[in-house]
Amino acid sequence: MFTDMHIKHFCFRCFTNIMGNCNHKEEKKLISQLADQTYFTEREVKQWYKGFKKDCPGGHLTERSFLRIYQQFFPNGDPSRFAQLLFRAFDENQDGNIEFDEFIRALSVTSRGSPEEKLLWAFKLYDLDSDGFITRDEMCDILDSISVMIGEETTENEKFNPRERVNQIFQELDTNQDNRLSLEEFLKGSTSDPKIAQTLSLHRIG
Repeated sequence: MFTDMHIKHFCFRCFTNIMGNCNHKEEKKLISQLADQTYFTEREVKQWYKGFKKDCPGGHLTERSFLRIYQQFFPNGDPSRFAQLLFRAFDENQDGNIEFDEFIRALSVTSRGSPEEKLLWAFKLYDLDSDGFITRDEMCDILDSISVMIGEETTENEKFNPRERVNQIFQELDTNQDNRLSLEEFLKGSTSDPKIAQTLSLHRIG
């Protein structure tokens, strides 16, 4: 989902952390805890911390700043809707800001997690109302926002149709035909079809 380029831009230009008011001992403890909770080493977390503290002394990332990041990555599209949806997924406590601990945990999964972990995280993103199921409209909202952001076209140079793609995915994954995907259906269907897994894990935006 995120390339090394994305990580570097995020880390050294846009994010700060929750450790701004901690003393050295507390910082060391928090860095160790974050390393234990993620796939990053203490050295990596510490390096990013220095960049965060220097570039973003406010202690958090706002949705507006988050959008500006994606506008830099996709200058020829409109990333507004996707940035809004992704921001909500990163903002674990839904306080309207992304703190460093929230960011680093999400980045750990999306950049270094196992295929199943990435799909679990993607399920959370698609499940817009957090009711434990993904509807056609929810999935269409995500895929449409990506299409608008990157201006995706098919090999036949026709405009990518999110609704048609969602219908294809549901035809394969919605085994009980109730027009919504449970986590079990989502994981089972995605892992059995690499093409669907690639689409649903959002690998194409990074």
